[in-house]
Amino acid sequence: MISVTELRNGTKVEMDGGLWECLDYSHLKMGRGGAKVVTKFRNMESGSIVDRTFNSTEKLQDIFVETKPMQYLYKDGDDFIFMDMETFDQVALPPVLAGDSAKFLKENMEVEVSMYGSKALKIVLPNQVVLRIIETAPGVRGDTVSGGTKPATLEGGATVQVPLFVDQDTEVKVDTRTGMYLSRA
Repeated sequence: MISVTELRNGTKVEMDGGLWECLDYSHLKMGRGGAKVVTKFRNMESGSIVDRTFNSTEKLQDIFVETKPMQYLYKDGDDFIFMDMETFDQVALPPVLAGDSAKFLKENMEVEVSMYGSKALKIVLPNQVVLRIIETAPGVRGDTVSGGTKPATLEGGATVQVPLFVDQDTEVKVDTRTGMYLSRA
């Protein structure tokens, strides 16, 4: 158990029958009353966000979330199939666990999966990935690095803005957090 005054951004707790991650907190001291802690939590299973206010004497049950290295193998229907790098077991995980980053998944890519017990909570991709451009407008002679940009569709289905000189079938480095083009690979 931890006191609500020990909450920090990223602290994971169990309350109201669910698993929650603290997104924001602030201590509020009123003139005559006791101190309060105003928090914002995100449900780790559904993604919903709630605001909660606690008395400074309340306690919450903290949880330990383990990260496991896994390798993305393929997509089967709606689920993604991953292999545990330690036990070589294959696990089917829903794409909602990856969020918007799911479009950057590539076969044989190693990712981190946050686990609570045997339940997967979140798929975390590397910050940068190298993907091949499937479709984009052709580059024209004279296009420079400082020129404009054009849309390009990557092999995972993501669309990013790339410089005019980048052609189809070129491998590019993309930031998975922002979805921005970084450089050619």
